[in-house]
Amino acid sequence: MILNHQIHLNEAATVENPLVFIHGLFGSLSNLGMLARAYYESHSVIQIDVRNHGHSAHTAEMNYAAMAADILETLDALNIHKFSAIGHSMGGKISMQLANQAGQRLEQLVILDMAPFAYQESHHEQIFKALFAVENAQIESRQQATQIMREYLHEEMVIQFLMKSFNKGQWLFNVDALFNHYSEILDWKVIPPWPKEALFIRGGKSAYISKDEHFSAIKQQFPNANIQCIEDAGHWLHAEKTQQVLDEMNQYLH
Repeated sequence: MILNHQIHLNEAATVENPLVFIHGLFGSLSNLGMLARAYYESHSVIQIDVRNHGHSAHTAEMNYAAMAADILETLDALNIHKFSAIGHSMGGKISMQLANQAGQRLEQLVILDMAPFAYQESHHEQIFKALFAVENAQIESRQQATQIMREYLHEEMVIQFLMKSFNKGQWLFNVDALFNHYSEILDWKVIPPWPKEALFIRGGKSAYISKDEHFSAIKQQFPNANIQCIEDAGHWLHAEKTQQVLDEMNQYLH
C-alpha cells in the first residue's frame, strides 16, 4: 500500500537517505511535525500517515509486518532505497520492524518511548469507548464531539490530540480496525538482532520503557542501542520536551 505522505526535499542534502517520521496510534503525519521541521534545513524529510490513519487507505489488515511493508512500498514508489526512521509509540514498533524487514536499507533508527516488547496492559480502553460514542452519535460538530469525549476522557491534551483526526463528522482513522487488532498492536514478535547503532529515547514518567524486561528486550534485539531518558516527560515526550528530544537526536543523527 502506498501511504499518504508529505515530503520536504532539501536540495543541499541528499534525498538518498531521508529521515522518515512515523507516528503512533490514533495519530497522523503532523504529530511529529515539531521534530520533523527541525530537520528541514539539514535533511530531506518524509512524514507518513500509516494505514488506517490520516489520509491513508483503510483496510481490515493491521499488523507490523504489513505496516512496515507499506512504508517500504511507499519509499520504493519515491525511488528511495536508503533511509533513516524516527518512530513514536506504535510508529516505533513499525520502525523496529523495518530493521527486521529491510535492515540493510535502514541507516539509522530513533525510537521514541517504545520497546520491542509484547505489552499486556491496555492503555486505550476509555479512548475506544469515547471514539465509538462519537461515531454512534452521528454528529458533525467538533464542539459536540468534544463534549462527548469529555464524558469518557479527562485529559484535555489527549482529547485535543484525538480531535485532530475528526473531520466532517468522521474519524480519519479506522476505529473498527484499530479496535479489532488492538492485541496485535500491543504485541511484538522478537526479531533477530539489528547490528547498527540505534537511539531509544524514553520519557522518565512513562511506563513504556521502565521495567527490566523492557531494557533487556531492547538490548537483545538492538545490542548497539543507546537508551536516553528525558526527565519529567511522559509518553508524549516529543511534545512535552521537544528541545531535549531534539538534542538527543542531534547527537545521533548524521
